[in-house]
Amino acid sequence: MPSLAVTLGELQLANPILSASGTFGHGLEMEQFAPPERLGGLVSKTVTLRPRPGNPAPRIHETEAGFLNSIGLENRGLETYLAETLPEVAGADTRIFCNIGGESPEEYARLAALLDERSEIDALEINLSCPNVQGGRLPFSTDPALAERCVRAVREATSKPIFAKLSPNVSRIAELAVAVEQGGADGITAVNTLLGMQVDWRSGKPGLATVMGGYSGQGIKPVALRCAWECVQAVSIPVLGCGGIADADDVLEFLAVGCAAVQVGTASFSDPGLLGHLAADLAARLEAAGLESIAQVRGSLERHLSAK
Repeated sequence: MPSLAVTLGELQLANPILSASGTFGHGLEMEQFAPPERLGGLVSKTVTLRPRPGNPAPRIHETEAGFLNSIGLENRGLETYLAETLPEVAGADTRIFCNIGGESPEEYARLAALLDERSEIDALEINLSCPNVQGGRLPFSTDPALAERCVRAVREATSKPIFAKLSPNVSRIAELAVAVEQGGADGITAVNTLLGMQVDWRSGKPGLATVMGGYSGQGIKPVALRCAWECVQAVSIPVLGCGGIADADDVLEFLAVGCAAVQVGTASFSDPGLLGHLAADLAARLEAAGLESIAQVRGSLERHLSAK
């Protein structure tokens, strides 16, 4: 059986398959479909200091190749996460990533400090890039200086590995990747959703109450793959590819551009059991290709280009 083990800095993962924040619950809500031990890691829905009710409905709108969402980081806040969710995931046989969201570098740092001593959490993912708050403005993920400041504040507040989740809604994502690496990030998640919208021309009504929202699903894979490639080329820290992944071939494409692991999100809505069998599918693909390890795939695009 081919080896699927991966290393993300100091973290060892059984395989490169992680859930994407906001698509798989806070804790073990999906374990009946995808047992956590079959994943390399579980990434929580974004946790904020205080409870958030989220955005008004409609908050989801299906499109031709994915869907738009404007959930607005709805969650019950840090206190409930610590009291109820963490005890639930404590026994899960996988890595636990807590995704955090804030409105200032100081708020991100406060969250990181409060989570720092929780042994249930293996790493933090900093949500710099949610398009569904602050009216679609993305200050932390479009301004390299602000992104670096935010990551540095988190770095100073915790000893846990931190991963910065970047937005594709920028002209030069490599500049953001370099900025968060300089701020102390141990890795990068590339990418969050694309800004999009839908309108019914007959009524003039938007598909989402907020008009704009985050577009995810198979339709964004080419953009996400390009963003991941640019990040890999710009930094020396691990990059987690995210966006449009629906099967093992998609996973291997992100590994080929140099990603160390991937996150799977929207595809779980149409196939809730996908993450439960994706690692096995990946191993089967490698075995059929005569490969002994995913390490033989990672970075194969760069090797191909260098050989020309």
